[in-house]
Amino acid sequence: MRRDTGFVRADAENDFLRSRRRQVLARLATWLRREPDDVNVVLPFDEVVDALGRVGQRRLRRQVIALDSIVGSVDRTRDFDRYFRPTSGRVRQRWERLAIATRRGESIPPIDVFRVGDLHFVRDGHHRVSVAHALGLHTIEATVTEVLTR
Repeated sequence: MRRDTGFVRADAENDFLRSRRRQVLARLATWLRREPDDVNVVLPFDEVVDALGRVGQRRLRRQVIALDSIVGSVDRTRDFDRYFRPTSGRVRQRWERLAIATRRGESIPPIDVFRVGDLHFVRDGHHRVSVAHALGLHTIEATVTEVLTR
């Protein structure tokens, strides 16, 4: 449950800490259930596309996509888990700056994603996706490139 103090910076710091705590607890639960380590890992784009066989790609217009459709990353698979919760404090400073801007209603650039079927893989905007999840948003604006596969 998110409780706002009314102080944007303090709320952004709490958002980050809450998101990190959830990631740590999820990792612990996975370990306790003796599930494979990769169950909470962001799907790597290259592996998915290689398995499906890339035929081509085409740039689509900017659009609003569901956050739940974002399942992977082109290159940041170590900084965030499958639900885009930060996996360490390394991303904290940038994450909190974006959370502050989002909370203030400032304009945030769209993320850049690849679409494979109905799923999306983040090319640019990992922190923005993470902040959107932490703030309980359901959609995010994105520039989409559709990847065509066999």
